[in-house]
This record gives sequence, C-alpha cells and structure tokens, in this order.
Amino acid sequence: MHLAHYLGLLHRAQSNLADAFRQVATAHAAEPDIFHLCRQQALVCDRHAEKLQPFARRYSEEAPEEPDRLHSELFGGTRTGGIGLLRDLQDLYLMAAECDICWTVVGQAARGARDDDLRQVVQDCEGETAMQLKWLRTRMKAAAPQALVVAD
Repeated sequence: MHLAHYLGLLHRAQSNLADAFRQVATAHAAEPDIFHLCRQQALVCDRHAEKLQPFARRYSEEAPEEPDRLHSELFGGTRTGGIGLLRDLQDLYLMAAECDICWTVVGQAARGARDDDLRQVVQDCEGETAMQLKWLRTRMKAAAPQALVVAD
C-alpha cells in the first residue's frame, strides 16, 4: 500500500510549512498582521501534523524527501523589504499548495480504503489549508502594489 508514502509526504510538508511560517513571522515582525497570523498558521500546521500521527502508525508512514527538497529549493531563508515579504509569501503559498494537493490525494485514498477516521481528518485539515491559501493570496495582493510599484 502506497498510502504510507503520501502520509509521510504530507506529514513532512506540514512540518516544513509550519517552520517556514515561523521564519516569515520572525523576519517580518514589523508587519503586525504577518507576525501574528504566520505564527497562528504555524500552529495550524503543527496540529495537522499531529492529527496525522495515528494514521502514520496505522499505515507505517514512509518519509520521502520531496517536501524537504521543496522547502530547501523555495525557502533558503527569508528576505527583507517589501519585495522580500512578497516573495516570502509566495514561497509559503507554494508550500501550502503542496499540502493542499497531498490532502486531496490522501482523502481519495482514505475513501478507497474506507477509512472514515482518516477521511474526517482530511476533511477538517483540507478546509484549513484552503483558508491558508486564501489568506496568503489576499495578503500577496495587498503587498504587491507597494512592493512592485512604490520605490523602496
């Protein structure tokens, strides 16, 4: 069963996203909404990773390296200034999109395996991930004019 592979992928992707949210919160602490909301979203990712633990044990979670590779490719560290904030938010968006598609795939597998407990976790977490994506997109829209049109 390859569900273990995707559970491992999703678990690491959530942990990496939590770490990235914390880094952005710290780097852009001068932006109060970024500081508080990124820290809040990191906790959401931590909860998602926790909720996966029983299923990781049930299906013998494998730990593929793809999320780490994506994290290191995208997120070599935070940037400064308005354009830096915009790029950091974009990186978070791409990492959250990875989680989003993994939730979809794991949800389909849960249906196929008739694992109602896993389906419920997917349903709950998938909705929260969708909210993260919406917030990130909205915040990028707000940051873009200042970062791209107004000189530093």
